[in-house]
Amino acid sequence: MKRYLFLLVISILSWSCSEDSPQKYSVSGAALGTTYHISYFSEAELDVETSLDSIFRVINNSMSTYQEDSDISRINSGNTGIVVDSNFVEVFKSSEEIFEESEGYFDPTVGLLVNAYGFGPAGYTENPQDHEIDSLMQYVGFNKIKLTSDRRIKKEHPEVYLDFNAIAKGYAIDVIALYFDKNKVDNYLIELGGELVGEGRNIQSDSPWRVAIDDPRQEEGDRTFQTVLALKNRALATSGNYRKFREDILAGKAYVHTINPLTGKAQQSNLLSASVLAENCTLADGYATAFMALGLEKSQEMLERIEGVDVYFIYAEGENEITVYASEGFKENLQE
Repeated sequence: MKRYLFLLVISILSWSCSEDSPQKYSVSGAALGTTYHISYFSEAELDVETSLDSIFRVINNSMSTYQEDSDISRINSGNTGIVVDSNFVEVFKSSEEIFEESEGYFDPTVGLLVNAYGFGPAGYTENPQDHEIDSLMQYVGFNKIKLTSDRRIKKEHPEVYLDFNAIAKGYAIDVIALYFDKNKVDNYLIELGGELVGEGRNIQSDSPWRVAIDDPRQEEGDRTFQTVLALKNRALATSGNYRKFREDILAGKAYVHTINPLTGKAQQSNLLSASVLAENCTLADGYATAFMALGLEKSQEMLERIEGVDVYFIYAEGENEITVYASEGFKENLQE
C-alpha cells in the first residue's frame, strides 16, 4: 500500500539554473551512528551538507535512543507529556503497518529482549533463563503502545521500551530524497548505512545506478559481493546475520540465531540476509528487519499478502551451502 510520507519541514536552499549540462557532485560523512555517501547530478552545486546537518539533527532530536534528551529517550524514561513531531508520527505509523503485516515479527519494542540476550549495548554474557524472559515479555509488543490523537505516546506499562533503530535510517533517506526532489534534482543515489535510494540514472555512465549486495561469507575486513542490481527509482535495504553466521560456520553449524518477539526465545534460522526493494526506504528498511525475524518460510508466506515489495534472500542449506531466493520483480533488476 502506497504511503505518502508527510516528511519533516526543512529549509530548502534555492539555487539558480544555468545553461550548462548537469554535473556530478558527491558528498559523504558520518551521521546516525553510521556513514553516508551521496551522488547527484545538477546544473549547480547545492549546499547539501548544511541541509543534511539540519535533517540529521531533527531526526536525532526526535528518535535517537543514544541521545538522552531526544523525544524517544524521554518517553522511554517515563515522560508522558512529550508531544512528538511529524517525523515520529510517520515512523510510528509505518512501524504499525509492518507490525501488523508481519503478524508481530517486526516489533520496535523488542529492545529489552535484545539486551537480555547480549546483542545490545548492555552486553549481558549469559543467555537469560525462562523466568527472566517471561518477566520481560509482559513489556514487549507494539500493540502495548499507542499514539494518541494529540501526538502523545501512551503505554500499557511504563517499562515498555520503544526503539526505531530498525526503520529510522530508511526514513532519514526518504527525507534526503525529498530534499533533492524539492530542488528539482532528477538523478541521485543516496546511501546511508548500507540502505539506498536510487532515482533516475547515472548520467556520467549513461546507465542505471548499480549497487551491490554483500556476500555473507566474506571475511572480516573484506568486501565481497553476492550480486549487483540496477536501482531504478526504488529503495533498497538489507538486513543480515553475517557476523553470527561466520561464527557458526566455524563451529560447524549452518544456521544463526534470531529472537522471536512473539515468544521471547532465540530460535535457529537459516536466513542469512534479506534485501528488500520497495517504493520508499522506510518500508524497505522495516520489511528487511521483519523478514529476518520471520525466517525463510514465513517470509515467503508474507510476500503473498503484501504488494510493492521484492526480495532477495540468502540462506544456508545443507552443509554450509549458500542458496538464494529472488522474487520475480527482484530478478528483473539483477545485472549480469
